[in-house]
This record gives sequence, C-alpha cells and structure tokens, in this order.
Amino acid sequence: MTFVPHYRLIEGAAGADPNLGKLAFVLHGALGSGQNFNRFVQKLCRERPEYRFVLVDLRHHGESRGAPAPNTLSACAGDLVALGARLGREPDVLIGHSFGGKVALEYARQGSRALRQVWVLDAVPGAQGEGDQTEIAAVIRAVRSVPMPASSRRDVVEYLVQRAGLSSGLAEWMATNLRRQAEHYEWTFDLDAIQELMADYFAVDLWGFLERPREAPELHLVVAERSDRWTAVERERARALPPETRVVYHELANSGHWVHVDNPDGLLRILLPGMI
Repeated sequence: MTFVPHYRLIEGAAGADPNLGKLAFVLHGALGSGQNFNRFVQKLCRERPEYRFVLVDLRHHGESRGAPAPNTLSACAGDLVALGARLGREPDVLIGHSFGGKVALEYARQGSRALRQVWVLDAVPGAQGEGDQTEIAAVIRAVRSVPMPASSRRDVVEYLVQRAGLSSGLAEWMATNLRRQAEHYEWTFDLDAIQELMADYFAVDLWGFLERPREAPELHLVVAERSDRWTAVERERARALPPETRVVYHELANSGHWVHVDNPDGLLRILLPGMI
C-alpha cells in the first residue's frame, strides 16, 4: 500500500514550478518532525534560492500518521518514492539527520536515476547492537511513562524532567510533539511503530552499499566532532573509503549529535560549497 508522508515546502527562486530549479528532501531524526529543520533550511534556502526544499515528516512522526506496516527503513524510502510521485519529480538531493540520514542512504541504495547527492548528518551507516541501551530507547521509555492525556504541555515537561530524568532542553523538545485534543494533550507519534522503526534502524548495515564503486549519487558523511554515535573505528572506516565510492567525509567542529542546533553556521559552511 502506498503511503505519502506529510511535508512542507520551502521555496526559493524556483517557486512552485516543479520543472524549475532543484529539489531537496530534508529528513529529520527519530521522535522529531520536518519542523525541526525549519529555521536551518530557511537559512540554506536564502543562500541557495534555486532549490525547493521539502521538509518531510517521516512515517509515524509529526503529521504522517497511519502508515501501513512494515515499519522499516525500506518502507520509509518507499514513502519518499511516493512523495516524489505526488510532487511530480524525484529529489536531486537528500539531506537526512540521524535516523533520517540512514533513510536517505536506503533510498539511494534502492536506486534513483535523478538522485545526485546524499548528505548524511551524524548517522552511522552500519548495524549497531544493544539498541535498547541507546539514548533514543531511554527517551522512548520516558515518553511512555508520561500519564496521558495530559492537561498541559508544562505538566509533561515537568514530568519528563522531575520524574523521568530527561534534561530540560530535551523535555522541552519532546513537548513539541504534543497536540491538543479538546481539553487535553496527546503525543502526535505512534511509539509502538517508532520502536519498530528503530529496531530496523539499528539492525540494518549499509556499509556494503557505501563501499561500492559508483558514478552517482555522491554520498557526503557529516560527522560531528563530539558525536557519541560514531566510534573512532567507524570514523576511520569512513575516511578510508576510496575515491571510486564517491563518498566524501566531513567533520563538523564544535558540535555534538544535534548538528543543526549545535553549530548551524559550521554546517552551512560545509553544505553550501558542496551542494550541486
């Protein structure tokens, strides 16, 4: 069954004409939404007005509700194919952060004649064990513990900080995923489905795809200097990929995993000269 995810367009000089300019899909991380990248992409669009940027809500995130099983990276990539059909063209560029970065690689792996570049923002391509011990697993457990429905966003933030042990910044960010229903608030996402997505995210190994020779697309790995996702061994493996793989390694200084928040100007300095 075809599922078209919710999206929002940010348009430069290309305007609404799908035949003009270049098209880029921007993919958020787990438990986020396309809105997470709004401010950063507005800046990017001012510098690259020939682009139309599509902020995608990946399945079971934001406004993209009701996607059919299976909940896998492959299914997320298929959703992007359906979105391209809805828009009348495939993307020229994919920009994906964390979970969205691995979705972008899976889309590229499945093959697209139009795709010319993929920008993977602090997402490890390989399989990762012990997914239940990761930060995202801890956040999911914390979110599950919040009594629902909630009477206010502030109640949810206070619970996540005082009872679930999240930082105030993380708790405030999670509260952006609440929607008002009559007199109460509920989560916008489907936690069971997201757990299935994350299980697949941690299980899938895409190093073999990165290591293949290719003409296109060009693959850019942007690794945060202070990232806790990438080990030293994985960083060296990425740096050592030969030129015929068309993989370009970048390290973003003064940044942790949240690259578009920790060092947005540095990220722009990497993207702007490199984007087609």
